[in-house]
Amino acid sequence: MVDNRRRVVFIGAAGEMCRLAIERFAVAAGDWKLELYDIRPELLDQLIELLPTGLATAARLDLFDADGLRNVVEGAALVVLGAGPYNRTAGPVMDACLAAKVPYLDFDDDIESTLHALTLTDIAREAGVPMYIGCGASPGITNVLVADAAGELDSVENIDVYWVVGDERGSIGRAVLDHMLRVAAGPCMAWQNGGPVMHQSWLETRWTELGAGLGLTMVHETAHPEPVTLPRKYPDAKNIRCFGGLDPAPYNGLIRGVGLAVQKGQMPVEEAIDFLVALLTNKFGSVQGWRHALSGLRGVVRTGEVTRTELIKFLAKAAVGHTFPYKSGLKVEVTGLRNGVPTVVSRRTPTSGPGTYLFTDMAAATGTACAAFMVVALDDESGSRAGVFTPEEWAEPQRFYQALERVGTPRDEILDVSH
Repeated sequence: MVDNRRRVVFIGAAGEMCRLAIERFAVAAGDWKLELYDIRPELLDQLIELLPTGLATAARLDLFDADGLRNVVEGAALVVLGAGPYNRTAGPVMDACLAAKVPYLDFDDDIESTLHALTLTDIAREAGVPMYIGCGASPGITNVLVADAAGELDSVENIDVYWVVGDERGSIGRAVLDHMLRVAAGPCMAWQNGGPVMHQSWLETRWTELGAGLGLTMVHETAHPEPVTLPRKYPDAKNIRCFGGLDPAPYNGLIRGVGLAVQKGQMPVEEAIDFLVALLTNKFGSVQGWRHALSGLRGVVRTGEVTRTELIKFLAKAAVGHTFPYKSGLKVEVTGLRNGVPTVVSRRTPTSGPGTYLFTDMAAATGTACAAFMVVALDDESGSRAGVFTPEEWAEPQRFYQALERVGTPRDEILDVSH
């Protein structure tokens, strides 16, 4: 029998975040056929067993094989790219989707590939193809929170985006570590005084009150796509910044020290990632890596982010493989005028860690958000939108929150209503 169900194609399906996106989308999948592609399809066997019988199939794909990629995306209702790093993978897949005239969606969090995607806006519009980028947690949920908060104001002056990620040992892939090294050191695009400026990541810090048990937390300005994309919707805003951090706080110094070593050419990026992988799997790591990591750890003591006592306790616990309670969260603050009165409107996520659904870990947050964005995109009528879009431009906040519920998120995990 011919299978006439509409096809959703996942590329890089075996990645931790994409696997979660597939699982969560399956909750609301309906009459879809999910085609899962990866360079190592055998890693998908267990996932397919978890899904309803007949819902998904798996096959091998090298996304840099132009002919194979073209055959896979042809005729799809939506292509979801979950393979990173996006500064290498997004270009070929977006080009294939444009050529085949099929919708595209990713959870890209790299500035370089985001900027490249935005240059394709006119081409996508002329081709009649919607391309949805940055559909994860940050960017993604954060952008929707900004649109929600800004909707309460008559004019927008400042937008601040905050994210914190907890102890992720054992579940972080190399692409995520590559991204973290680049956001902890190096150039950082921001929007200041009504225009784009270049800062250095992790240099400017501020304290902010976060939910999910984090409380008052120091965060660091970081290279993320939100200050690059939000000015398209809010061109009159004076300042748009993104600040991020890791919990417990000593991780900020560790990643900063190693990231600076990579930026200065003192350590090859692959060796730096090897060192971080070793630490995250409770191995000692290289002596060279520790030299740079300790330099960064001394830095967070100097700035007052961590006391010497706190650092010693952290190192002692980490040395014996202690995993710290997982805390993570997102927050946005938007300032502007409402009825002529200066007003601050904020949104933040309320909970995280074991027993939660949306913020169990980074993969759950990103994968669940991606699944919800997929639901909104597929609910829209075919041909109703064309171009390259970031979440604040197309995902209406209430529809997105409802989509999060449709993919299994409890309503009380979506927003901190008491804040």
